[in-house]
Amino acid sequence: MDRLTGGIEIGGTKTVVLIARGRTIVELRRIATTTPAATLAACRAAFAEWARHGPLAALGIGSFGPLDIAGGRITNTPKPGWAGTEVVAAFADLGVPVAFDTDVNAAALAEHRWGASKGTAVSVYLTIGTGIGAGIVVGGRPLHGLVHPEVGHIGVASGDGFAGICPFHGDCLEGLASGPAIAARTGQDAASLDANHPVWPVVAGEIAAVLTMLLLTVSPERIIIGGGVGHGQPQLLPLIRADVARRLNAYVAPVTPDTLRTILCAPGLGDLSGPLGAIALAAPE
Repeated sequence: MDRLTGGIEIGGTKTVVLIARGRTIVELRRIATTTPAATLAACRAAFAEWARHGPLAALGIGSFGPLDIAGGRITNTPKPGWAGTEVVAAFADLGVPVAFDTDVNAAALAEHRWGASKGTAVSVYLTIGTGIGAGIVVGGRPLHGLVHPEVGHIGVASGDGFAGICPFHGDCLEGLASGPAIAARTGQDAASLDANHPVWPVVAGEIAAVLTMLLLTVSPERIIIGGGVGHGQPQLLPLIRADVARRLNAYVAPVTPDTLRTILCAPGLGDLSGPLGAIALAAPE
């Protein structure tokens, strides 16, 4: 029987805590991401409750960033109250190995192992929701270097003159196209906007500018678009594909309007990419 592993996906709005055997989820709970102390305590309480299933062999944690991965902590995040949070240390007394990475690197790993990018050499998972971030997997491993990819904070030309809301950069992609940014642009929650609202082509163009850059630099075989906005607004993906094709203008031969239907795609694991990503971190192949 597969060993029992724990996973935590810490998102800007909600946190998911789970235990699994292999990729089979045994228990899963969604909790609000409030203060660090309350959120991490709720995760610990879930593991204590689930101890009846047996001891954990390892724990994987995928968190919004930026992160000090080696140090196990969140660094200069825009999320109020979370900068400097010691995440890994909060679970030290579990006495198991803890793997720590960005939530999007974790999701990218899960999609590579079990989802839409299985079998690829290079893939990207982009989440568009409360924030925007991207994980990159190369040769079956999440990409790390100086730190980790921070694609959501790449500067982008605003499609309508909106100044952006990122407290660090203003008009980076997250500052322009995240859920809170769309709400600031329109005065409405992104989930309540009509599919034909004029903001969608503008946002799609801003996202497409960054995806074009990724195709020209990282050369991924898949770019998976998830998150509450990215996956929750089905009209967005066709607009992004069309804009990417226009920007590339047939320069990269394998990228055509037809192949973009496969290259730019929805998550194969649906809304479980992130939670299963934490499990994938805990159980490396």
